[in-house]
Amino acid sequence: MFRILESQAPTKQTVTDTINTLSGRLLSATLLEDRRAAILGLRSFAKEYPASVASAGLRGLISSLTKDTEDVDTVKVVLETLLMLFSPNETSPEASEDIALWLADEFTQRQGNITLLLDLLDAHEFYSRLYSLQLLSAISSARPERTLECVFTAPLGITRLVAILDDRRDAIRNEGVLLLTALTTSSTELQKLVAFENAFDRIFALIESEGSLTHGGVIVEDCLSLLANLLRVNVSNQSFFRETGCVSRFTTLLSAAVKEEETGVADWARPQRDKNLWGLLAVLRLFLVRGALGTQANQASFWQNGVHQHLLHLAFQRSSEKSVKAEALLTCADLIRGNRTLQETFAQLQVASVIDEPSSSLTEPKSKQNNGIPMVYVIDGLLDLALTLASIHAFNVRLAACECIKAYVFNHAEIRLHFLRRAIDGHIKGEDETANVLSTLMDEPESIRLSDPCRLWLAAVLVFHLIFGDSEAKALLNDITEGDASSGEEVITCVQAVTSSLIAAIRRGDDEGLSVGYMLLLCGWLFEEPDAVNDLLGEGSSFQSLVQAVTQGGHDQVLMQGMCAVLLGIIYEFSTKDSPVPRVTLHSILVSVMGREQYIDVITQLNFEVLGQHSRRAEDLPNVFFDKTFVDFFRNNFSRFCGAIDRDPGLEIPVIANGIQKGISRELVDSLRSQVDEKDQALQKAESEHLNLERKLGQEQADHKRTKEVDAVELNRVKNINGALQRNHEEELAKFNAEHQATVDRSEEQHQAEIERLRQRMQQLTSHHNDDIIRITAEHQAAMDRNQKLHQTEVEGLRDQLQQLGKEIDDLKGTIRMLEANVEKSNKEHMQDLYTAHEESSARLSAAEEARKSVQTELDDMLMVLSDLEEKRTRDKVGKSYEPPARWALANVA
Repeated sequence: MFRILESQAPTKQTVTDTINTLSGRLLSATLLEDRRAAILGLRSFAKEYPASVASAGLRGLISSLTKDTEDVDTVKVVLETLLMLFSPNETSPEASEDIALWLADEFTQRQGNITLLLDLLDAHEFYSRLYSLQLLSAISSARPERTLECVFTAPLGITRLVAILDDRRDAIRNEGVLLLTALTTSSTELQKLVAFENAFDRIFALIESEGSLTHGGVIVEDCLSLLANLLRVNVSNQSFFRETGCVSRFTTLLSAAVKEEETGVADWARPQRDKNLWGLLAVLRLFLVRGALGTQANQASFWQNGVHQHLLHLAFQRSSEKSVKAEALLTCADLIRGNRTLQETFAQLQVASVIDEPSSSLTEPKSKQNNGIPMVYVIDGLLDLALTLASIHAFNVRLAACECIKAYVFNHAEIRLHFLRRAIDGHIKGEDETANVLSTLMDEPESIRLSDPCRLWLAAVLVFHLIFGDSEAKALLNDITEGDASSGEEVITCVQAVTSSLIAAIRRGDDEGLSVGYMLLLCGWLFEEPDAVNDLLGEGSSFQSLVQAVTQGGHDQVLMQGMCAVLLGIIYEFSTKDSPVPRVTLHSILVSVMGREQYIDVITQLNFEVLGQHSRRAEDLPNVFFDKTFVDFFRNNFSRFCGAIDRDPGLEIPVIANGIQKGISRELVDSLRSQVDEKDQALQKAESEHLNLERKLGQEQADHKRTKEVDAVELNRVKNINGALQRNHEEELAKFNAEHQATVDRSEEQHQAEIERLRQRMQQLTSHHNDDIIRITAEHQAAMDRNQKLHQTEVEGLRDQLQQLGKEIDDLKGTIRMLEANVEKSNKEHMQDLYTAHEESSARLSAAEEARKSVQTELDDMLMVLSDLEEKRTRDKVGKSYEPPARWALANVA
C-alpha cells in the first residue's frame, strides 16, 4: 500500500528548481507582495547556495531595488539577500571567492547600479542606509578601482558619502567612515573632493563627540585612518587643511591628551588611548615628509600652534607608553629637520629630566621644575635619553631620541660644529661624561660596554652624522689626542683610539652591533679624508688586524667581514704615497692575503634588508645595525668600494687635503653656492605659487563638479516635476475629451433621434400628401368618367333620337334646332361644372405642394445640422477643442 502511494507521489523538487522558480516569479510578478515573497524565498537559500541564487536571481534582485524603492520592507530584504551572497557560510558547497568578484562585476559594470545604492543613502531609514553602505564596502573590497570610478562618476556620490559622517546613529556613521577609508586609499582626485566637502571638520567633530583620544574607541582610530588617507602625499589637501585652521585642532587634541596623562588615565582605557595617540602622531608626520613641497610651510604652522611643546611633553613624560614616546620624538624630529630657523630655536626649549628624581627643593625656581622634576635643555635631555637610559626594552625610544638629535644638526653646519666643539670640550675637561658622545666612544668602561652595547652604537651614529661630509668637523676630530707626552704616556689620535676599540671588540667577540657602530663611524670619517687615513695607518698593525678579521672570520660573520672589507677599501682608496704604510704595500696585502675575489664577494653579500636575520646578536637585543644615511652612502659608492682593489697603487686620488678641495677656488665655490641658494629660493617660491594655483584649481574644479552635480539633480527634479505635470495635464485632457466625447455622443444621439423623428414625420406627411393626390386624382378621374359616361349616354340617346327622327329631319328642323340649342346649353353648363371641379382640385394640389415644400425645408435644415455635427466630430478626432457652430447655437437659442 505504501509503495503504491510512493509511486503515485509527485516528484520532489530540487534546490536548483526551487531557486529558478523563485527567480522567475520575482521577474514576472506584478504585485509587490508576490515579489517580496519570492525575495524572502531566495534569501533563505543565499547563505547555503550563493552561486545558484546569484546566477538565477541577481538581476531580479537589482531590478527589484529599482521597482520597489519606495517600499522600505522590500528594500531591506533585497539588501540583506545581496549581503548574504557576498558572505556565504564557510561550510557551503558553493562557497568561493569568485562569487564576490562576479557579484562586484555585475554591480560595477553598470553605472546605474552603484548610483542606485547611493540614492538609497538619501533615505533616512536605518536599514536602507546601513545595508547600502555595507554592500558598497563589499563591492569595493572585491573591485576597488572600478567601484572608485563609479562613485566618482555618480551625481553627488561623494557628497552623499561624506554626509554620512553627520549621521547620529553609530552603526551607519562607522560604516561610512570605513567605506570612505577604503575609497580614499589611492585616488588623489577623490581625496581632494572628499576634503572639499568639509570632511576635516566633520572628522574632528566625530573624534570629539566620541571622547577624543583618551576615551574614544575604535571609531576614533578609524577616523584617524581616514584622515591619514586624505593627507598622505597630497600637498593640495595639506595646504587646504593648513589654511582652514585645522592645525589648531591637532593642538587641542594633543593638549587634552597631555593633561589627562598628568591627571592619570585608567588602565582599561590606556591601550586604546595609546593607539589613538600613536595614530594622531602618525598623521602629523604625514605633513612633515622630508623633501616634500609643503613641508616648510607645515613645519612653520605646527611650530606657531605649539605642537612641538606637546610632543616634547609626551616624549619626556615618564608615564607615557614607550611607543608613544618614540613616535612623539620622531614627529618632533620631522618637525625641525631641514628648517634652519626651527633648528636654532629648538635648542632653547626645556624638558623634564629623564635621569633626575623628583625633588622638593624650595631654592630652585618652579620654572625650572616640572612636578618636582628638574628641567634641562632639550638637547641635553635627548642625549640623556639616548645614552643614559640603559634599557634594552626602551631601544625604540633611544633610537627616536637619536633621530631627533640628527634632525637638529641636519644640513646645518654651524649647529654641527657647535655641537661637536661642545662635546670635544666636555670630553677634554672630563665633564658630563654620561651624556657625551665622544666620552662614550673613547672612555666607556668594559662593564657598560657589555651590558649596554646599544649605547656605543648610538654614540657612533651621532658622531657619524656630526662629521659626515664635513671636512672641518673631521679636522676637529683629527686634532683630538689621548695621553700626555710630557709624562711619558703614548699619544694616540682619536681615530687610532676608535680603531683600537674596534679591533679589541672583534678579538673579544663582542656584540656585532658594537663593532658595526665603530666601523660605520670610521667609514664616514675616513672617506675622502687622507689625513685621517694616515693617522689610522700610523698604527701599522691596525690594517693587518682588519685583514685578518675578513680572512679568518666564519661563515656566520658575513656582516663583520663585509664591513671590514668596506673599511679596508676606503683606507686603500684614500691613502697616499706618503702614508705610514705605502699604497703599494697596502695593495699587496689586500691581493695576496685576502684576494680580489674574496674582497668583492664579502662586500657584495652586504644585503641590508636580510643581514639582521643572520646576525649572531643576542635574542634580547634589537636587530638594528645600520643608519639610513650610511646605507644610502654605501649604495651610492658601492661600485667605488668594489673597484678600489683594482686601482693602480701608483695612482692617488687627491680629492680633499686639509679640508680644502684642490683645483677649485673657494671664492668660486661660495659664488656658485650663493647662486644655487638663490635658484633654490626662486624654485621654492615658484613651487609655492604652483601649489597655491593647483589648490585653487582643485577648489574650482570641485566647486564646478559640485555645481554640475547639483544642476544635474535639479534638472532631474525639474524633469520629474514637468513629467508629473505633463501626466496630470494628459490625464485631465483625456478626462475632458472623454466628457466632451460623451456630451457629443449624447448630442449626436439626440440629433439622430430628432432627425429620425423628422424623417418619420416627413414620411408620414409625404404619405398623406401622396394619398391625398391619389384620392383627389381618383375622385377627379371618377367625376370625369362619370360626366363622360353621362355625356356619352346622352349623345347616344340623341343619336338614337336623330336616327329615329332622321326621317323627320326636314319636318322637325325646328325641333332639331331647339334640341341643338338645348344640347349646346347643356354642354356649356357641363363644361362650367367641369371647370369648377378642376379649379377645386388644383387648389387642393397647391396646398399639398406647399405642405411638401415646408417639410422639405425642415429636412434641409436638419441635414445641415447633421453636416455640422460631422464636421465637429472630425475636428475632435484630430485633438482640437470643440466649438459648436454659430448657427446651431442660434438655432438652439431660438
